[in-house]
Amino acid sequence: MESMKRTQIDAAWQGTANCSDCGIRDLVLFADLTEPDFNLIHLPIDEIAFESGATLYSAGNDGTTLYTIRSGLVKLVQYLPDGTQRIVRLLKNGSTVGLEALLGQAYEHTAIALYPTQVCRVPRQVVERLNRETPRLHIQLMQRWHAALRQADDWLTELSTGKAPQRLARLLLQLAENDGCVSLFSREDVGSMLGITTEHASRTVAEFKRNGVLTEIGQNRYRCDMAQLESIAAAEG
Repeated sequence: MESMKRTQIDAAWQGTANCSDCGIRDLVLFADLTEPDFNLIHLPIDEIAFESGATLYSAGNDGTTLYTIRSGLVKLVQYLPDGTQRIVRLLKNGSTVGLEALLGQAYEHTAIALYPTQVCRVPRQVVERLNRETPRLHIQLMQRWHAALRQADDWLTELSTGKAPQRLARLLLQLAENDGCVSLFSREDVGSMLGITTEHASRTVAEFKRNGVLTEIGQNRYRCDMAQLESIAAAEG
């Protein structure tokens, strides 16, 4: 499934100028680059919008590009031998996806947009050249690798331990926006993230709604009682 919309940046310097003006510049891979660094880029960078459910790349595909997420939410999926899926990470604004491409390896996971998502698709050669010629990008790359490892550790600790209500509360705290609201996705995805069945996920969400932890304000859109979520997440046993 290809993108909903795609804008090809005609020349490399135009693409990097767009990077200079990026609204989330302080979060993305090129945050520390200067104008002379941008002049080193000689391949186009695509700006792409993916619909909810669209695949950025699939596990096993040759890793030729990296993606930085401008807006939206992306899940990294690992498919198990029995055909079931496990969501191993969620990636939000500013995250870099597909770092294994820099090692010349195939993609390890399948990356799928959970919400309408905008990304910048960066050719591997662009990152490799910048990594060789400017220490600023090298530092950013090391930070990205470290962030990915830390997030994987946090995911295992927070979303794979404890009872279902604790796991769901921790997930909602991660997803909650500044206004305390959250957009939930399918219960199948929720169960896959938390390592529980779809039915168990549905029952737990329903319990949160009955207890006022979640208040529905639109289709799959909820206002969270942050104090209750924090209390549930921290509960023992």
